[in-house]
Amino acid sequence: MKVITMSIPISFTVEEAAEFRTKIKRLILEGKKHFELDFSNCTFIDSTGLGVLVSSYKKCMEKNGSFILHSVNDSQVMRIFQLTRLDKVFEIK
Repeated sequence: MKVITMSIPISFTVEEAAEFRTKIKRLILEGKKHFELDFSNCTFIDSTGLGVLVSSYKKCMEKNGSFILHSVNDSQVMRIFQLTRLDKVFEIK
């Protein structure tokens, strides 16, 4: 099982999320389905970023893949996941 690690930018908003969506969509089309997202640098995420994560997660799950978030070190970013209850959906390490 090959896991693709992707770094989430400092500010995961509209522009960055669109770029991420394009990259991950291409990788999934190539047959990749196991992803680890490194949030160690991320200090802000907006609704667009969350939407991209949810849609990417769904695509991976449809292919019996994995979608793990790790190093969510920023308390505000973690709080967003908790408020939206996405901490119950995503595997966060």
